Amino acid sequence: MFMKISIMVFELSLVGIYGAFGFLKTFRTQKAQEQMPWARDRSERFVRFVGISELCGVLGMLMVMVTGRFPWLAILAAVGFTLIQILAIFTEHLPKKEYKVLPFNVMLLAFSIFVLASYV
Repeated sequence: MFMKISIMVFELSLVGIYGAFGFLKTFRTQKAQEQMPWARDRSERFVRFVGISELCGVLGMLMVMVTGRFPWLAILAAVGFTLIQILAIFTEHLPKKEYKVLPFNVMLLAFSIFVLASYV
């Protein structure tokens, strides 16, 4: 029982965080570029692509949470979130020495790996 609750807490955390940031990147791209240093160096299309990718993961994870069916969607979402964080850490934040944001990225990476491991 404790494990199911833990998984749900991590899933809801991922849905909330990626939902908020995905919405910002997708529908308020200019504001995202003002607020996020990495987004200033990227095209509006790229930032929007990242946001849409995050929102797709959110929808996949929500679908599984609401219906209890299609667990492969949660697996795909967790893999996608993991890839997003690995790429963010190793292609953006470490090369630019943006060490202040790394703990947040590592936390999201750990959450997505935990959710992925719970389904596999």
